[in-house]
Amino acid sequence: VQLQASGGGLVQAGGFLRLSCAVSERTFSPFAVGWFRQAPGKEREFVAAITWAGGTPYYADSVKGRFTISRDYVKDAVYLQMNSLKPEDTAVYYCAARSQDYGYESGYWGQGTQVTVSS
Repeated sequence: VQLQASGGGLVQAGGFLRLSCAVSERTFSPFAVGWFRQAPGKEREFVAAITWAGGTPYYADSVKGRFTISRDYVKDAVYLQMNSLKPEDTAVYYCAARSQDYGYESGYWGQGTQVTVSS
């Protein structure tokens, strides 16, 4: 499976962005697709995820109420709507797909997209 992330950019605090992750299924149908981020000097952290079949969302506490993850069943894409952005949301954002039996680390990753939130 191939994942293509896009939609990053520079935005002022309080603004919004929508990230897209195009998922190309060939021989692997994901169990879930997630978004992760990594800020300079920090470890990569989980942001949000959604189950591929059922569309059940999961969020990190730091983004609950501000970010919304969704699934497009026609385009095979996952979106991350990010509202009320804060400078601490600045990071490279990655989308990843996992199987039911293995975690994201053993799954597939797309290239990152940079999100920069200015104060």
